[in-house]
Amino acid sequence: MPDIGKKAPSLTGITGEGNELKLDSHRGRWIVVYFYPKDSTPGCTTEAKDFRDLYPQFLEREAVVIGVSRDSAKSHAKFALKQQLPFPLIADTDETWCRAFDVIHEKVLYGKHHMGVVRSTFLIDPKGVLHGAWRGVKVPGHAQTVLEAIPSR
Repeated sequence: MPDIGKKAPSLTGITGEGNELKLDSHRGRWIVVYFYPKDSTPGCTTEAKDFRDLYPQFLEREAVVIGVSRDSAKSHAKFALKQQLPFPLIADTDETWCRAFDVIHEKVLYGKHHMGVVRSTFLIDPKGVLHGAWRGVKVPGHAQTVLEAIPSR
């Protein structure tokens, strides 16, 4: 995991549409990379809709939003279509992105321990340097907080 002020990892992934996306291809813009546990679950749906609803304001600040989970491209395509998401979702089925950003940790659900994605968001500046990180995110108001961390033009 890169530290704040250090260069973000160079990663490539497949989107829900089946297209290749290179994180480096967005240099020159702010990049929001948010990690979430699972498509079509209540918290993840709310978070995606919050980023969707604020997306025009992210674009005004010359920022792109990229969602990442371990779900398949097919699952992402269904989720994005149903929720009308205007930004790509990376199908990180091999956990390359999750491991690069160190978001897989032990979690407890109903008393059972398992390894899962900890809801986290990272903000990369136009030069490719990690500018901000939020871990263990609580969904309400989070997308707005990330938006406000990006300087307005």
